[in-house]
Amino acid sequence: MARRRGIAGFIWRTVLILLLLSVALVLPFRWINPPSTMVMLERNWQQRGTDYRIKKQWLSWQQIPRHAALAAVVSEDQNFPHHYGIDIKAIQKALAERERRGGLRGASTISQQVARNMYLWTGRSWLRKGLEVWFTGLVELCWPKQRILEIYLNIAEWGDGVFGLGAASRYHFGIPASQLSGWQSALLASSLPSPLKYNPASPAPHLIARAKWNLGQQRMLGGASWLAPLE
Repeated sequence: MARRRGIAGFIWRTVLILLLLSVALVLPFRWINPPSTMVMLERNWQQRGTDYRIKKQWLSWQQIPRHAALAAVVSEDQNFPHHYGIDIKAIQKALAERERRGGLRGASTISQQVARNMYLWTGRSWLRKGLEVWFTGLVELCWPKQRILEIYLNIAEWGDGVFGLGAASRYHFGIPASQLSGWQSALLASSLPSPLKYNPASPAPHLIARAKWNLGQQRMLGGASWLAPLE
């Protein structure tokens, strides 16, 4: 009996330690800008021995054009202001589409992408998916929505070694993010599902069509004022 209590106590202490460690990995970034992410570290490791270099430039929320933020939300997660990290309706829609077409559309929220990019490795496994759900919950619990979106727009991959809206605008268009037009923002946002495949500066017809759809969705939502509740 005493042995069972000892094992149970050890398990609970281990769970508590892991909980505190994971909170310690997430909570500080409510106020501190992350210097790097797991995806950046993985890309550097994969390209070791080459002249590969990460290009990034942190933009505060005040420096991010609202139309660019809206374009990203429209492209990746239109329910972002309303869910708590996991979008059940989007998952159900993705599964239904899989039944119809045999493929699977993306259903990851912006919060999930932040958790994945910040804390996990690339690739697919049940362990990674479980950790993604856990860290997504912590991100939603510890950071306000505005902060989640700010970090997302600064760590999203937008090309080979290009991370964040600031670096992406300079890399693809040769201008600071503050000068991005609505069309350029829509092109950047529309390339997010496959940032290593699409080139916003020389868009293929499919990307142009996605960008036009993005602008139409922005108008339907009422423009950048739709993000006002996040602030």
